[in-house]
Amino acid sequence: MNIDPTKTHQVLEHKHDRPLVACRFDPAGRYVFFGAEDNFVHRFDLKSKTTTPLAAHDSWVRALGCSPSGDVLHSGGYDGRLVAWPAADEKPQPIRVTQAHDGWLRALAVSPSGQQIATCGNDNLVKLWSATDGQLLATLAGHTSHVYHVAFHPTGETLVSCDLKGGLKEWDAASGSQKRELTPAAALYKYDNTFRADIGGARSIAFRTDGNQLALGGITNVTNAFAGIGHATVVLLEMADGKVGLQLEAKEKVNGVAWGLAHHPAGFWIGLTGGGGGGWLYFWKGDYSNSPKDATANEFHKLKLANDGRDLALSPDKTQLAVAHADKSLRLYSLGDKSA
Repeated sequence: MNIDPTKTHQVLEHKHDRPLVACRFDPAGRYVFFGAEDNFVHRFDLKSKTTTPLAAHDSWVRALGCSPSGDVLHSGGYDGRLVAWPAADEKPQPIRVTQAHDGWLRALAVSPSGQQIATCGNDNLVKLWSATDGQLLATLAGHTSHVYHVAFHPTGETLVSCDLKGGLKEWDAASGSQKRELTPAAALYKYDNTFRADIGGARSIAFRTDGNQLALGGITNVTNAFAGIGHATVVLLEMADGKVGLQLEAKEKVNGVAWGLAHHPAGFWIGLTGGGGGGWLYFWKGDYSNSPKDATANEFHKLKLANDGRDLALSPDKTQLAVAHADKSLRLYSLGDKSA
């Protein structure tokens, strides 16, 4: 199929009985796993269009990731638990359940080799775990607020974490030691004096395919922290110098949060938003080689969705997107012409 994001269209809708909060394809392309407000992980079989519930959490499951082979699924919940599952079993039962964080486990990442799992949470910590036996390898301390997201660099040699206040740290994956403090994503944080509340953090994170850029999605220009009123935005950081290079926003400002991010190897960024402005898919080039580095890049295409999006995943063959929607639906979108 020829990839043409301007032809993106819905190809599947699966109705669930509770709002969805997360989704991930398995690397073998057999399933989409999704977390919902029913505290379960659900396995959606792309061939049979049937679902299988996986029970081990007692709170929402926002963090999902698979081993490179797709044999093992890892899930993290707001209960602080990290759970490993045999992904393809007829009725998967947990391989192990680990109380990984004190408070919410907000995100997890599987290393490119599949040997490590990184998690982060409301205890201000990032932790590295052995994917083989679940043993704790290192505790990465240094953030002073809730750690919202974590991602491994495509080389697997380092990982990056972002906290509530936009603070960014790069860590050595082998030792767990801090390598450097990156330029904070200041656009993703605000203290609301009216409500006396912090609002911000990376609600989504992704590396460019070549590892030279890091994208952090969230909310900016916040006017009401209590109601979450602000504009969805994506901050691009250059890994060479660790500095913010560009901020991606919509041509027409939309109230909401950038809940999902993916980089397509064809050379564009995909962003998912949800909030007061509804659900949207945005497509950005993010190339400012001929523009000032302080310019704001706008989308070259956007697609209005049926409802708020809460998470985004790019399929292993890079031809489809899965979106976890707040209206109790998992939807798949093709990145090409309907006749393809």
